[in-house]
Amino acid sequence: MSEPSPAPAEPPTENRLLGGRILLRQPARGYRAGLDAALLAAACDARPGERVIEAGCGAGGALLAAAARRPGAMFTGVERDLEALNLARGNVALNQMAGQMSVQTGDVAAGFRSLALPPFDAAMANPPFFDDPGALRAPAPEKTGAWMADGGLAAWTGFLLKAVREGGSLTLIHRADRLGDLLSGLGVSAGSFQIRGIHPFADAPAKRVLVRAIKTGKAPLRLLPPLVLHGREGTEKHTPEAEAILRGEADLPWL
Repeated sequence: MSEPSPAPAEPPTENRLLGGRILLRQPARGYRAGLDAALLAAACDARPGERVIEAGCGAGGALLAAAARRPGAMFTGVERDLEALNLARGNVALNQMAGQMSVQTGDVAAGFRSLALPPFDAAMANPPFFDDPGALRAPAPEKTGAWMADGGLAAWTGFLLKAVREGGSLTLIHRADRLGDLLSGLGVSAGSFQIRGIHPFADAPAKRVLVRAIKTGKAPLRLLPPLVLHGREGTEKHTPEAEAILRGEADLPWL
């Protein structure tokens, strides 16, 4: 008896970001850019002429949104998954942003030096949230690479620290309960930390944190006002502040 033919791959879906300014094609299944990518892009404060790298850019959701917000900066995405890499490259062309960004293959676990690129002015990342496959299984096999960090979170902080010049910035979004690990990993050669909690409701603990650090920075750590995503009352999906950020009408500024 012959083996059944595998089911055909589902075509990518199309989503609009930043109030329709960006068209993103991404996998129907597997890792899909969402709120975390949008907040990471809103926290990118690259100045005109600066070079920014995103580690693990996926299909390019955060990368494209950050570039649209900062048209004077230049962006490079790094992705190891071939399907996501091809989607990201297609999305760059689809949005006519080839003059501002590029996407190349690369693996965070191999280190920044494996890319043979000069250091950047800024780096950003949404690292996989888990690094112990024995403690958590990804909800679907196609999400494993996005959920599980090979080499642990330390591989990501190490990559980012090598990716930027002295005085360059590093911006990450991650689970709030991993804040201590983030600070410990980045604190090897970075400082001037700024931290913003992302709360689902004003009376609920933060589930995400945005962290910004400066390589060789020496300024004291700063805790910034939190971002609250939803209100307990009313029918609006997001608070006005969060909605303005998601639509690209406001940024998440740093001091």
